Amino acid sequence: MRAVGEERYHDSHPFNLRMHSGDLSRDELRRWIANRFHYQRHIPVKDALIIAKLDTPALRRMWLRRIQDHDGQQEGEGGIERWLRLGEAAGLDRETLLRADIVLPGVRLAVDGYVNFCRLRPALEAVAASLTELSAPDLMRTRIEAFERHYPWIEPHGLTYFRNRVSQGRRDSGEALGLVLGWARTRDDQERAVAALRHKCDVLWSLLDAVDQAGRREHG
Repeated sequence: MRAVGEERYHDSHPFNLRMHSGDLSRDELRRWIANRFHYQRHIPVKDALIIAKLDTPALRRMWLRRIQDHDGQQEGEGGIERWLRLGEAAGLDRETLLRADIVLPGVRLAVDGYVNFCRLRPALEAVAASLTELSAPDLMRTRIEAFERHYPWIEPHGLTYFRNRVSQGRRDSGEALGLVLGWARTRDDQERAVAALRHKCDVLWSLLDAVDQAGRREHG
């Protein structure tokens, strides 16, 4: 599973490489923040679909924490709120971020594809798809450093989402990896788990393709 991440995770996508080397314009970075928010706001939806497939109270409680991490325990908390604050720190008002009509068609298709994957596939594959989190902590650390160095016009408090995801991603990926290793006892199960993770990597890559190409059309 780790080899899939090393080969296909979106940290090596050209858009992310430009982001981390400081080559994005303000408009490009804001377009990414606004479109990535469409993915962020659907994370609790896909996690609710996964919970419905888990067959013990302990597993459901464990996965429920992911929804709480993103939605918060009350208004003004959670990862979605922190992403809205990232947008505000970059000069985007939250009313704009919450407008569904600003989302690029390619981003919408990628997110719909991931949510439907979690809706239709068994628990093994839906959980295995979440294992892009294995690579997320390193990406978050790279992103924090890049934003601080190259994009000082973004208010520092806006980076709280990335800071929180370093520890959350490490914990979540450890739990999910344990489940997948426990469930995937046959060669067929193992291959389906690997295919699910590859699919999720393709979702994240396609999202960035859409954002990157929108910028090229704008400047073409």
